[in-house]
Amino acid sequence: MARTVWDSTVGKKTVMAVSGLVMLLYLVAHMIGNLKIYFGAGEFNHYAHWLRTVGEPFMHYEWTLWLVRVVLVVAVVAHATSAYQLSRRDIKARPSKYVHKKPRASYATRTMRWGGIILGLFIVWHILDLTTGTVHSGGFETGKPYQNVVDTFSTWYGNVIYIVAMLALGLHIRHGFWSAAQTLGAGSRTRDRALKTVANVLALLLTVGFIAVPVGVMTGVVS
Repeated sequence: MARTVWDSTVGKKTVMAVSGLVMLLYLVAHMIGNLKIYFGAGEFNHYAHWLRTVGEPFMHYEWTLWLVRVVLVVAVVAHATSAYQLSRRDIKARPSKYVHKKPRASYATRTMRWGGIILGLFIVWHILDLTTGTVHSGGFETGKPYQNVVDTFSTWYGNVIYIVAMLALGLHIRHGFWSAAQTLGAGSRTRDRALKTVANVLALLLTVGFIAVPVGVMTGVVS
């Protein structure tokens, strides 16, 4: 039964919608946490430490954090796999390229595809930069996330990579939220305008909220 659902176009779109909403909830929480950097190193570092102790003593140190990471990895893989397979299915279903010379993919579809690729590459860089410290620009210090963030956004390329990715994220959410609502049956002729407004507001708030961190460092408000 599960295999049959997964093999169907509707099933893949549902997986994309649900996994996308899971990631969206995480992004909202992540953005709020990131903005704590404006309250100083002590507040931000304390928040980062708290993430590792959530659920204690019932949960062991970092278990809750790792649980969240596992859920996110599953969501990202499911989302990317569904998107890729749906894209391949769409290409195979098209008539001969000699019949239709103009691309049939809409602006929204092309934006989602390229945005997904940009975000996938960004996730890898972001983890290697601020989680493992592998590609970190300065001297990566475990337990000092505030200083690590300031180091990253004190470089021009760190800012460029992050801001470009966040702009791609905004466009991805703008198109993806409305699409997910349609897939899950929340859309209707009377609710479409409201759903599009929510999508636009969410995209704008998340984009501005995330970009506020490198802007804070660049302007010296965060240092």
